[in-house]
Amino acid sequence: MRQSSTLLLCGGTLVAGLVLGASFGLPSLHQAVQAQPLDGATAERLYRELAQDGVGLQDGSQHLAKIALVSTPAVVHIQSERRVPGRGKEEETGSGVIMTSSKSPGFFVVTNAHVVDKTPLESISIQLHDGRLLQPERVWADPQTDVAVLRINASNLSAAKWGDSQKLDIGHMVLAMGSPFGLSRSVTFGIISAKGRRQLKLGQSEVLNQDFLQTDAAINPGNSGGPLIDMQGRVVGINTAIASSSGGNEGIGFSIPSHLVQRVMEQLLEHGVVTRAWIGVKLDDKFDAKVAAKLRLDRVQGTRVSEVFPNSPASRAGLQYDDVVLTFDGVDVQDHDHLINLVSLSPIGRRIQMVVWRGAKKMNLFIVLADRSELPANSEAPKLDFGIPVRTMGLTVHPLDEDLADHLGHNHATRGLLILSVDRNGPLGRRLQPYDVIEAVGRTPVSSMEELNQALENQSHRDSVVLRVRRSDDSETGMEEQLIVWKRSTQDESAR
Repeated sequence: MRQSSTLLLCGGTLVAGLVLGASFGLPSLHQAVQAQPLDGATAERLYRELAQDGVGLQDGSQHLAKIALVSTPAVVHIQSERRVPGRGKEEETGSGVIMTSSKSPGFFVVTNAHVVDKTPLESISIQLHDGRLLQPERVWADPQTDVAVLRINASNLSAAKWGDSQKLDIGHMVLAMGSPFGLSRSVTFGIISAKGRRQLKLGQSEVLNQDFLQTDAAINPGNSGGPLIDMQGRVVGINTAIASSSGGNEGIGFSIPSHLVQRVMEQLLEHGVVTRAWIGVKLDDKFDAKVAAKLRLDRVQGTRVSEVFPNSPASRAGLQYDDVVLTFDGVDVQDHDHLINLVSLSPIGRRIQMVVWRGAKKMNLFIVLADRSELPANSEAPKLDFGIPVRTMGLTVHPLDEDLADHLGHNHATRGLLILSVDRNGPLGRRLQPYDVIEAVGRTPVSSMEELNQALENQSHRDSVVLRVRRSDDSETGMEEQLIVWKRSTQDESAR
């Protein structure tokens, strides 16, 4: 119907004003639309009443205009040019916002790392609101959050102010500012659609710390690095990505929250790098309702520990396989990415209380966070200072003695080979897991590498080898025995 179409175009608040206006002597909406043309007196009366009825909308519109007025001078357009092997020159355009910091005097442009990634200083151009062109004096970048900070030196600069992204709620109104498609000084309006968006695939980049704000304020190519502004005119996010099948805005954009950007900026200015904490565990990224029920949880909550690395903060704190971390430093853990974010952005050396679910009850553990930078390159865990690799099986094992058996909850008389790590791409990667104990090959008990090698040699003529494995479970004894069939000829195995 024509009336419905008009109401949708006008928007909710204006619709309410028009409906209420009928009681003040206005012609019906149908009559007003159908009048062709309005006589002069009726038109003048309508203009006067629209002006009176629209005061609230005008006040709101004026407020948005003030936010744009105070924020726009701090928003910049960034263009970078770099050489890419095999592809020649590559141009990147984006946006940024001028900020100050208590960690260092002067002015800085905050933007996305991918906007200036691996670009020489002389190939980065920053255009200010008044048209001046600058080159940064120095660039700091943190690809793991996709945040970059550029030092600039110029007179008459206007800096924006930080807001508190942690106080944002879904439905709060925001403005996105920047240079979409190179159109500088653009402002769009929307709301916070969601918070805590993680596990996003952002092109070729590997962004470790993801905790994005989602907004329907229009974000397009070129907006990257521009600010997301709250209704107090303060920066609550740095726009980073869009979810789009067409390459343009489809109402789903993502911004890095200001509390994360601020921390990264301060770390970069103070230390030159971002320090990240680490506790030494692998987390189950497929933790689902079935596993939660097995662990006697009434729903999926927190994140499940699938491996605890030896000589790590987690092992020293007593964290165990199949523990579910429910809270970290008083914050409810939502999933494995959330815990990674909470841990890595906490101060190194701090003693943190965690609530974990173990044996169908909650318990408190205290853990002292270590420095993630001390990990070996390209490794999630420190190199083991004990353990013997069994390359044909894709395992690292260690003889289980009485002390280890007692520590891990086994009967003190249990003997075998304790699995310390498993190559997930190896022949047994889908069946065995850390803390399993290989007790026998076929019917031959094994408790040392010599016995394991001899038992495997005795089975060398067979395509399939049966392994007897002891594993922790949620039964009254806390343990179960399984028979694992390793089909060596096809590099496949199945449980029996």
